[in-house]
Amino acid sequence: MTDEAHQAPGRLRIDKWLWAARFYRTRSLAARAVEGGKVKLNGERVKPGKGVRPGDRLELRSGELLWVVEVRAVAQRRGPAAEAALLYAEADESRARREHMIRMRRAAPHPAHEARGRPTKRDRRMIRRFTED
Repeated sequence: MTDEAHQAPGRLRIDKWLWAARFYRTRSLAARAVEGGKVKLNGERVKPGKGVRPGDRLELRSGELLWVVEVRAVAQRRGPAAEAALLYAEADESRARREHMIRMRRAAPHPAHEARGRPTKRDRRMIRRFTED
């Protein structure tokens, strides 16, 4: 029996849905994120096999970014990005917060901005002092 035979009509495994909605590149990455607690269904941690249905609320965390989306539909296959965007609706405050975080990251200087090539002899001594016993 396949996974689809175990699912109720209008439901789909959460890892499959995340993959079909194009939040993750592969289904195994989606399953790993669910197992790692990066995805919450209706405010609770779940396993990758948990079914989602229209009306469910998902919280997805990727680094410092947080998506809060409502499941609108389920798709049995992964389609183009335009179709994937129809599977969910992102909350307005979630979108605003996420876009703000992206703008803040772009405005900040690059982490290697102050780097000036190879470490000097003094820099190497400081590095050794912190890394060696």
